[in-house]
Amino acid sequence: MLHFKTLSSYLYYLGLPRPEHPMLSVFNSKGDGYLPCPRESSPPITNDCYSISLKKNVEGNLNYGRTKYDFANGALIFISPRQVLQWDNSLVFEQKGFSINFHEDFLKGTELAQQIKKYSFFSYSINEALHLSPKEEKQIENIVENIEIEYQNNQDSFSREIIISHLHTLLKYANRFYERQFLNRKDISNNLLERFNQYLTEYFESGLLQEEGIPSIEQIANKLSISQRYLSDTLKKETGKTSTEHLHLHLIDKAKNVLLQPYKSISEVAYALGFEYPPYFSKLFKKKEGISPTEYREKYKQN
Repeated sequence: MLHFKTLSSYLYYLGLPRPEHPMLSVFNSKGDGYLPCPRESSPPITNDCYSISLKKNVEGNLNYGRTKYDFANGALIFISPRQVLQWDNSLVFEQKGFSINFHEDFLKGTELAQQIKKYSFFSYSINEALHLSPKEEKQIENIVENIEIEYQNNQDSFSREIIISHLHTLLKYANRFYERQFLNRKDISNNLLERFNQYLTEYFESGLLQEEGIPSIEQIANKLSISQRYLSDTLKKETGKTSTEHLHLHLIDKAKNVLLQPYKSISEVAYALGFEYPPYFSKLFKKKEGISPTEYREKYKQN
């Protein structure tokens, strides 16, 4: 797999113009202009850069992953360093919008260098983009225009600090707009929770729990064709519980039934539920139920 350590080498590979700054590039379509088109296709690649892009579909059909655009306006896409990228010529079309790329070292020594890691949408799949309303799109574009002004000007001792400040503002607005998107997509959130629960039910009933152990959240997310972070964030917004907490609830619910089988020891119950270490099962059970598995069995044992 190809990996690009510098922004310049990454842009050169894409066939895009050289950046004005060694660690920052800004492409912005204005008026009747279009964004410069990158190479038509690419095998899996990675790089050390962050990317923030607003894509407006102008010509052709746009499909990212398994999801079509479901909003008539722009979609904001976030990509983090070392995220695997791949595309083919079916995604080539003329675009309006903007694309900001900056090397992770551009933030070195700043407050944003640590805070950017807290914005979970950088770990979302590309089909989980932020779909903007016209008003939101205008707010984001105003921020990008300020970034571009600093980018195009002669660099001085204030330029980097000002650009990073604008970038931080952009991310804060994106965080707010994602909150709106989660709230406005209750049907999608409910459907995701149903699919999550259905997958776990089928997994448990198929015997895979005993054969392959407890499924990871990444494994579940892959089966649902979404990213791990998006799954957890969506369930958290909808139910107040993360995907891990929902998984634990399923395990504990199943454990209650198995514990009422008196011929099984606590260790056997733990192994039957896919736990490699029985003490971890006992600790989790007590954390969720307030009593140990042994105490639960004594309390509810059948006469």
